[in-house]
Amino acid sequence: MRFTKMHGCGNDYVYVNCFEEAVDEPERIAPLVSDRHFGIGADGLVLILPSDAADFRMQMFNPDGSEAEMCGNAIRCVAKFAYDRGLTDKTEFDCETGAGILHLVSTVVDGKVEKVRVDMGEPRLERAEIPMTGEPGRVLREPLDVDGAAFEITCVSMGNPHTVIRVDEPTDDLVLGVGPKIETHDVFPARTNVEFVQVLSRTELRQRTWERGAGETLACGTGASAVAVACSLNDWTDRAVVIHLLGGDLEIEWAEDNCVYMTGPATHVFDGEIDL
Repeated sequence: MRFTKMHGCGNDYVYVNCFEEAVDEPERIAPLVSDRHFGIGADGLVLILPSDAADFRMQMFNPDGSEAEMCGNAIRCVAKFAYDRGLTDKTEFDCETGAGILHLVSTVVDGKVEKVRVDMGEPRLERAEIPMTGEPGRVLREPLDVDGAAFEITCVSMGNPHTVIRVDEPTDDLVLGVGPKIETHDVFPARTNVEFVQVLSRTELRQRTWERGAGETLACGTGASAVAVACSLNDWTDRAVVIHLLGGDLEIEWAEDNCVYMTGPATHVFDGEIDL
Protein backbone atom coordinates (compact mmCIF):
# COMPACT_ATOMS: atom_id res chain seq x y z
CA MET A 1 0.00 0.00 0.00
CA ARG A 2 1.42 3.37 -1.02
CA PHE A 3 0.91 6.16 1.48
CA THR A 4 1.84 9.71 2.38
CA LYS A 5 2.70 10.87 5.90
CA MET A 6 1.42 14.39 6.67
CA HIS A 7 0.68 16.47 9.75
CA GLY A 8 -1.21 19.55 10.85
CA CYS A 9 0.43 21.12 13.90
CA GLY A 10 1.98 17.74 14.74
CA ASN A 11 -1.33 15.87 14.50
CA ASP A 12 0.00 13.27 12.06
CA TYR A 13 -1.81 10.73 9.90
CA VAL A 14 -1.09 8.17 7.24
CA TYR A 15 -2.93 9.25 4.07
CA VAL A 16 -3.90 6.91 1.25
CA ASN A 17 -5.01 8.10 -2.19
CA CYS A 18 -8.00 5.83 -2.80
CA PHE A 19 -8.35 7.13 -6.33
CA GLU A 20 -5.38 4.82 -6.98
CA GLU A 21 -5.24 2.42 -4.00
CA ALA A 22 -7.87 -0.01 -2.70
CA VAL A 23 -7.90 -0.28 1.10
CA ASP A 24 -9.76 -3.26 2.51
CA GLU A 25 -10.47 -3.56 6.24
CA PRO A 26 -9.24 -0.06 7.22
CA GLU A 27 -10.29 -0.72 10.82
CA ARG A 28 -7.66 -3.51 10.86
CA ILE A 29 -5.01 -1.54 8.97
CA ALA A 30 -5.26 1.63 11.09
CA PRO A 31 -3.71 0.09 14.25
CA LEU A 32 -0.93 -1.47 12.19
CA VAL A 33 0.19 1.70 10.41
CA SER A 34 -0.35 3.92 13.47
CA ASP A 35 1.98 1.93 15.72
CA ARG A 36 5.01 4.14 16.37
CA HIS A 37 7.34 1.21 17.06
CA PHE A 38 6.29 -1.53 14.62
CA GLY A 39 4.40 0.52 12.01
CA ILE A 40 4.73 3.87 10.29
CA GLY A 41 3.67 5.89 13.33
CA ALA A 42 0.63 8.15 13.28
CA ASP A 43 -2.48 9.38 15.08
CA GLY A 44 -4.53 7.35 12.62
CA LEU A 45 -5.31 6.44 9.02
CA VAL A 46 -7.01 8.79 6.54
CA LEU A 47 -8.49 7.68 3.23
CA ILE A 48 -8.95 10.23 0.43
CA LEU A 49 -11.89 9.00 -1.64
CA PRO A 50 -14.23 10.01 -4.47
CA SER A 51 -17.54 11.52 -3.40
CA ASP A 52 -20.97 11.73 -5.02
CA ALA A 53 -21.84 14.76 -2.89
CA ALA A 54 -18.62 16.83 -2.88
CA ASP A 55 -15.23 17.13 -4.60
CA PHE A 56 -13.65 14.56 -2.25
CA ARG A 57 -14.53 12.37 0.72
CA MET A 58 -12.37 11.89 3.81
CA GLN A 59 -12.71 8.75 5.91
CA MET A 60 -10.56 8.38 9.01
CA PHE A 61 -9.75 5.72 11.58
CA ASN A 62 -8.17 6.04 15.02
CA PRO A 63 -5.17 4.00 16.22
CA ASP A 64 -7.57 1.64 18.00
CA GLY A 65 -9.38 0.92 14.71
CA SER A 66 -12.52 2.91 15.53
CA GLU A 67 -13.83 5.29 12.89
CA ALA A 68 -13.90 9.02 13.69
CA GLU A 69 -16.33 11.49 12.17
CA MET A 70 -13.90 14.35 11.55
CA CYS A 71 -10.49 15.83 12.26
CA GLY A 72 -9.73 19.47 11.55
CA ASN A 73 -5.98 18.93 11.22
CA ALA A 74 -6.45 15.95 8.92
CA ILE A 75 -8.83 17.70 6.56
CA ARG A 76 -6.34 20.53 6.01
CA CYS A 77 -3.83 17.92 4.89
CA VAL A 78 -6.43 16.42 2.55
CA ALA A 79 -6.72 19.85 0.92
CA LYS A 80 -2.94 20.04 0.55
CA PHE A 81 -2.67 16.52 -0.87
CA ALA A 82 -5.47 17.08 -3.38
CA TYR A 83 -3.99 20.31 -4.73
CA ASP A 84 -0.29 19.46 -4.54
CA ARG A 85 -0.79 16.06 -6.21
CA GLY A 86 -2.99 17.42 -9.00
CA LEU A 87 -6.26 15.76 -7.94
CA THR A 88 -7.76 19.24 -8.30
CA ASP A 89 -6.65 22.63 -9.58
CA LYS A 90 -9.07 24.45 -7.27
CA THR A 91 -7.89 26.26 -4.15
CA GLU A 92 -11.48 26.16 -2.85
CA PHE A 93 -13.50 22.97 -2.75
CA ASP A 94 -15.86 20.86 -0.64
CA CYS A 95 -14.95 17.67 1.22
CA GLU A 96 -17.44 15.12 2.53
CA THR A 97 -16.79 13.85 6.07
CA GLY A 98 -18.61 11.90 8.72
CA ALA A 99 -19.60 15.27 10.19
CA GLY A 100 -21.01 16.60 6.92
CA ILE A 101 -19.66 18.48 3.90
CA LEU A 102 -17.06 21.13 4.76
CA HIS A 103 -15.70 23.97 2.61
CA LEU A 104 -11.90 24.38 2.37
CA VAL A 105 -9.92 27.43 1.18
CA SER A 106 -6.20 26.90 0.58
CA THR A 107 -3.36 29.44 0.59
CA VAL A 108 -0.80 28.47 -2.07
CA VAL A 109 2.85 29.55 -1.90
CA ASP A 110 5.26 28.63 -4.72
CA GLY A 111 2.78 26.12 -6.11
CA LYS A 112 2.19 24.27 -2.83
CA VAL A 113 -0.55 24.60 -0.24
CA GLU A 114 0.88 26.17 2.91
CA LYS A 115 -2.20 26.69 5.08
CA VAL A 116 -5.92 26.00 4.86
CA ARG A 117 -9.04 27.72 6.20
CA VAL A 118 -11.82 25.27 6.99
CA ASP A 119 -15.48 26.07 7.49
CA MET A 120 -16.07 23.66 10.37
CA GLY A 121 -19.82 24.28 10.30
CA GLU A 122 -22.12 25.20 13.16
CA PRO A 123 -21.46 23.87 16.65
CA ARG A 124 -24.05 21.54 18.17
CA LEU A 125 -24.79 22.57 21.74
CA GLU A 126 -27.77 20.54 22.93
CA ARG A 127 -27.04 17.62 25.23
CA ALA A 128 -28.53 15.01 22.89
CA GLU A 129 -26.33 16.33 20.04
CA ILE A 130 -23.07 15.80 21.95
CA PRO A 131 -24.33 13.03 22.69
CA MET A 132 -24.65 13.00 26.48
CA THR A 133 -27.19 11.49 28.82
CA GLY A 134 -29.37 13.61 31.08
CA GLU A 135 -32.04 16.29 30.86
CA PRO A 136 -32.35 18.34 27.63
CA GLY A 137 -30.46 21.61 27.34
CA ARG A 138 -26.93 22.92 26.98
CA VAL A 139 -24.04 21.66 29.10
CA LEU A 140 -22.36 24.82 30.42
CA ARG A 141 -19.98 24.58 33.38
CA GLU A 142 -21.85 21.54 34.62
CA PRO A 143 -20.24 19.54 37.44
CA LEU A 144 -19.01 16.05 36.53
CA ASP A 145 -17.82 13.62 39.17
CA VAL A 146 -14.66 11.71 38.24
CA ASP A 147 -13.53 9.32 40.97
CA GLY A 148 -14.82 11.68 43.65
CA ALA A 149 -13.34 14.84 42.10
CA ALA A 150 -15.67 17.44 40.57
CA PHE A 151 -14.85 19.04 37.21
CA GLU A 152 -16.86 21.82 35.53
CA ILE A 153 -17.48 20.78 31.94
CA THR A 154 -18.82 22.57 28.88
CA CYS A 155 -19.74 20.26 26.00
CA VAL A 156 -19.76 21.03 22.27
CA SER A 157 -20.11 18.80 19.24
CA MET A 158 -18.29 19.75 16.05
CA GLY A 159 -19.65 16.61 14.41
CA ASN A 160 -17.74 14.71 17.09
CA PRO A 161 -18.07 15.10 20.89
CA HIS A 162 -15.89 17.44 22.96
CA THR A 163 -15.75 18.14 26.68
CA VAL A 164 -14.00 21.40 27.57
CA ILE A 165 -12.56 22.07 31.03
CA ARG A 166 -10.94 25.34 32.11
CA VAL A 167 -7.83 24.80 34.26
CA ASP A 168 -5.03 26.91 35.70
CA GLU A 169 -2.57 24.78 33.74
CA PRO A 170 -3.10 21.70 31.53
CA THR A 171 -0.80 19.30 33.38
CA ASP A 172 0.13 15.68 32.64
CA ASP A 173 -1.89 14.60 35.67
CA LEU A 174 -5.01 16.16 34.16
CA VAL A 175 -4.51 15.24 30.51
CA LEU A 176 -3.08 11.74 30.94
CA GLY A 177 -4.75 10.87 34.22
CA VAL A 178 -8.20 12.44 34.11
CA GLY A 179 -8.59 12.60 30.32
CA PRO A 180 -9.10 8.88 29.70
CA LYS A 181 -11.54 8.61 32.62
CA ILE A 182 -13.72 11.35 31.17
CA GLU A 183 -13.45 9.87 27.65
CA THR A 184 -15.10 6.67 28.85
CA HIS A 185 -17.41 8.20 31.50
CA ASP A 186 -20.84 6.60 31.36
CA VAL A 187 -22.58 9.94 30.65
CA PHE A 188 -21.01 9.86 27.16
CA PRO A 189 -22.56 6.97 25.21
CA ALA A 190 -20.24 7.53 22.23
CA ARG A 191 -17.25 8.46 24.44
CA THR A 192 -15.80 11.98 24.18
CA ASN A 193 -12.69 13.99 23.38
CA VAL A 194 -11.45 16.02 26.35
CA GLU A 195 -9.88 19.49 26.18
CA PHE A 196 -8.02 21.05 29.13
CA VAL A 197 -7.78 24.80 28.51
CA GLN A 198 -5.79 27.63 30.06
CA VAL A 199 -7.17 31.10 29.31
CA LEU A 200 -4.27 33.50 28.71
CA SER A 201 -6.34 36.51 27.56
CA ARG A 202 -9.56 37.39 25.76
CA THR A 203 -7.91 36.34 22.48
CA GLU A 204 -5.36 33.70 23.45
CA LEU A 205 -5.60 30.18 24.88
CA ARG A 206 -3.41 27.18 25.63
CA GLN A 207 -4.91 23.73 25.03
CA ARG A 208 -4.04 20.09 25.49
CA THR A 209 -6.33 17.33 24.24
CA TRP A 210 -7.01 13.74 25.17
CA GLU A 211 -8.52 12.35 21.96
CA ARG A 212 -11.12 9.63 21.90
CA GLY A 213 -9.54 6.45 20.60
CA ALA A 214 -6.08 8.00 20.20
CA GLY A 215 -4.84 9.38 23.54
CA GLU A 216 -3.06 12.73 23.75
CA THR A 217 -2.23 14.27 20.38
CA LEU A 218 -0.11 17.31 19.57
CA ALA A 219 -3.12 19.14 18.15
CA CYS A 220 -6.85 18.70 17.62
CA GLY A 221 -8.65 20.93 15.13
CA THR A 222 -12.22 20.00 16.03
CA GLY A 223 -11.16 20.29 19.68
CA ALA A 224 -9.76 23.78 19.14
CA SER A 225 -13.01 24.74 17.42
CA ALA A 226 -15.03 23.38 20.34
CA VAL A 227 -12.77 25.20 22.80
CA ALA A 228 -13.31 28.54 21.04
CA VAL A 229 -17.08 28.05 21.18
CA ALA A 230 -17.06 26.91 24.82
CA CYS A 231 -14.88 29.81 25.96
CA SER A 232 -17.05 32.34 24.13
CA LEU A 233 -20.24 30.85 25.58
CA ASN A 234 -18.79 31.19 29.07
CA ASP A 235 -17.56 34.75 28.30
CA TRP A 236 -13.97 33.81 28.98
CA THR A 237 -12.82 35.00 25.53
CA ASP A 238 -13.88 36.86 22.41
CA ARG A 239 -15.21 34.93 19.40
CA ALA A 240 -11.85 35.04 17.54
CA VAL A 241 -8.86 33.47 19.30
CA VAL A 242 -5.40 32.04 18.76
CA ILE A 243 -4.99 28.65 20.41
CA HIS A 244 -1.54 27.35 21.31
CA LEU A 245 -1.31 23.56 21.04
CA LEU A 246 1.69 21.34 21.65
CA GLY A 247 2.33 21.11 17.89
CA GLY A 248 1.64 24.70 16.87
CA ASP A 249 -0.99 27.42 16.70
CA LEU A 250 -4.49 27.49 15.21
CA GLU A 251 -6.62 30.55 14.49
CA ILE A 252 -10.28 29.96 15.33
CA GLU A 253 -13.24 32.28 14.75
CA TRP A 254 -16.84 31.61 15.74
CA ALA A 255 -18.30 33.98 13.19
CA GLU A 256 -21.59 35.87 13.17
CA ASP A 257 -23.04 33.33 10.71
CA ASN A 258 -22.72 30.79 13.58
CA CYS A 259 -20.07 28.79 11.70
CA VAL A 260 -16.64 28.09 13.15
CA TYR A 261 -13.66 28.85 10.90
CA MET A 262 -10.30 27.23 11.55
CA THR A 263 -7.04 28.31 9.87
CA GLY A 264 -3.79 26.42 10.22
CA PRO A 265 -0.85 24.78 8.43
CA ALA A 266 -0.64 21.52 6.51
CA THR A 267 2.74 19.81 6.15
CA HIS A 268 4.02 16.93 4.00
CA VAL A 269 6.50 14.65 5.77
CA PHE A 270 7.31 11.76 3.41
CA ASP A 271 5.91 9.21 0.97
CA GLY A 272 6.33 5.47 1.29
CA GLU A 273 5.06 1.98 0.67
CA ILE A 274 4.20 -0.66 3.26
CA ASP A 275 3.62 -4.38 2.87
CA LEU A 276 0.52 -5.24 4.90
